[in-house]
Amino acid sequence: MKEKKTVMRASVAVIVLVLIIGAILLTQILGKNNNILKKDNPMTKEESMKKLDNLYSKLYINKLPLKQDPNFQGDDEGVEKIAVLPDISEYPFIVNPTTDDFLTVYSSVEKSGWFIDIANKFNQSGITVDGKPVSVGIRAIPSSLGVDLITSGKYTPDIYAPSSEIYGDLLISQGINAKLAEKRIAGNVVGVVMTKQKSDELTNQYGNPDSKNIIDSVLNNNLTLGYTTPLSDENGFHFILTLLSNFDNNNLLSEESIINLRKFQDNIILIAYDNDQLRAALTGGTLDAIILDYQTYSNSAGLNSLYEFTPIGDRKDNPVYEIGDLPAIKKQITEKFIDFCKTEDSQKSASDNGFNGLNDYSGATSFKGITVLQAQEIYKKEKNGSSDITAVFVADISGSMEDSPILNLKASLYRAIGVIDSNANIGLVTFSDEVNIAVPIAKFDNVQRSYFSNAVKNMTAGGGTAMFDAIVVAQKMLMDAKDKNPNTKLMLFVLTDGESNRGYIFEDIETMTRGLRIPIYTIGYNANIEILRKLSDINEAPSMNADSDNIIYRIESLFKSQT
Repeated sequence: MKEKKTVMRASVAVIVLVLIIGAILLTQILGKNNNILKKDNPMTKEESMKKLDNLYSKLYINKLPLKQDPNFQGDDEGVEKIAVLPDISEYPFIVNPTTDDFLTVYSSVEKSGWFIDIANKFNQSGITVDGKPVSVGIRAIPSSLGVDLITSGKYTPDIYAPSSEIYGDLLISQGINAKLAEKRIAGNVVGVVMTKQKSDELTNQYGNPDSKNIIDSVLNNNLTLGYTTPLSDENGFHFILTLLSNFDNNNLLSEESIINLRKFQDNIILIAYDNDQLRAALTGGTLDAIILDYQTYSNSAGLNSLYEFTPIGDRKDNPVYEIGDLPAIKKQITEKFIDFCKTEDSQKSASDNGFNGLNDYSGATSFKGITVLQAQEIYKKEKNGSSDITAVFVADISGSMEDSPILNLKASLYRAIGVIDSNANIGLVTFSDEVNIAVPIAKFDNVQRSYFSNAVKNMTAGGGTAMFDAIVVAQKMLMDAKDKNPNTKLMLFVLTDGESNRGYIFEDIETMTRGLRIPIYTIGYNANIEILRKLSDINEAPSMNADSDNIIYRIESLFKSQT
């Protein structure tokens, strides 16, 4: 029972990171292009500030004494550790092996539909090795997750079939015995999907919209572009490597390349959680262009008929790797399965699934070995450009949070300590009957982390719930921080059960919050999810139910890539 509670707490703890990731992603829109939000805004920022000051002036606010956690050892030492790699059971076989002798294959997600068809046909074909029937078992696993699972040694397949050779290079550069068995089983290309109007504009201004012209147009503020987060998505990773190559083709990691990456990031509107978020931003008019692969583009009727695709960077042709020293029979199964994937019928099926388009495109760059791993590290450091982040966490410590809700909330905040970047500016507000400024906003260095850790450790549940009062206080803290640092990006997280019964109500802050343009990311614990959704919807931020959402691995990897 104790183990079950620990696992549950660990799972819930990491839920906070989804909202943090979403915050980083959305604040890049809100912070850099305030004209993007299309909602009617009857209250100006000046009017909103006047109302905020008025609401704030009527509150009694406790400023708690700052004390360091005596057990805090710096960074994430002393913080509760949570194994973020998912259990393999979360990625079950999409095709089950049917014989005693079989291969376990990790396949990138975008080709899983095609692989289901091919693998089932292979398993039904009666193919044998040394007179023994053989088969394959397919797990659909994102390429980046496949790298993490394999390098951790937690779960190792026989065959790794990522979207691109860059993931094989990542394995090899980290000392994994990964042998390239086949360079291509299904052709694909990364590119820019752009509105036809913007494509025509860029053609008139720059000539053909190749990768250099597209990159220059972003640097010159002539194109609003979005891409998926590079450390967890193949397309985003390809794009960052393409960027670095364009900045300095002789040395992707040169000082000139890094400086240009920083400038480029200053002009990026959105780094998305996934392709769905990207497509919504494009079709909704927030973006002029997005980074996407051709297979996904060709399978999206709403895109391929209304938007234009321009290939950039290297190809991603779905290679196949043997992992470790496979027994002879598994090597032979590998050869037979690759041959099966390359038959005329199998390739026709691949084409029907959107692969093998743009075969004449040879690729413009090449990335190998340790450079790929180093490029990831460079991106982590430079992803926010020249801007920084200011965030306030608002934590519910009212009586209704007693027992498991407060324990899960505290676990969430403990986990955040270990993954928030030290360059961020972080504050903490708690509330019950009244509002407490537990930790004023400051740079999240080890001293601030220690203050934050101690404040979380000493949270106890009791009293009423003045949630909207606490939101007013947090908004005032954020706007004061913005006055001192106009270039910072603001975000507000509310961790609560949503049952406010003291002080201000939703209607008191709704129009003011819209005018301030501070997105509020809500995380509910045994919560009134509807009121939390309304709160987040004011400025189009996500709301999450911590009791049902469980996305541990992707949350952490994406959060690290964004902050």
